[in-house]
Amino acid sequence: MTASFPTLSSLRGLRTAPALEAAERALLRQELQTALDRCEWFTIGVMAPNTAMALNVLRQCEAALGWPPLDPQDPAPAELPANAAVFLKGNQRNGRFLIRAEAGLGEGVLITGHQPADAEQEDTWGPLPLDLFAAS
Repeated sequence: MTASFPTLSSLRGLRTAPALEAAERALLRQELQTALDRCEWFTIGVMAPNTAMALNVLRQCEAALGWPPLDPQDPAPAELPANAAVFLKGNQRNGRFLIRAEAGLGEGVLITGHQPADAEQEDTWGPLPLDLFAAS
């Protein structure tokens, strides 16, 4: 890794995830996977410019990490304008996600690992790039 490579710790505190080259995304995914392997379950937050992108990012993350798909918390969620910035919050523990309009956020993915048996392993990582889990 080069000194300019964004690590999980270097992302902490950013408002928006940085744009990364394919090789940088691969290295960041490796580092994230090592951290995730120490945790029992996860919550995910997706800050995206619209609902379609937030859902796409959630599904890419689930597929890439082997997570079971989450279901909408509300089977008939309120319609949001197509261009409304949103925050998607998903919880593996209850198997659900919700999406709400949220102006003024940056863009990126936040993942929190939960490990009740060892709280030292718990952390929140991100903001990760929206395309971190996209098929390469």
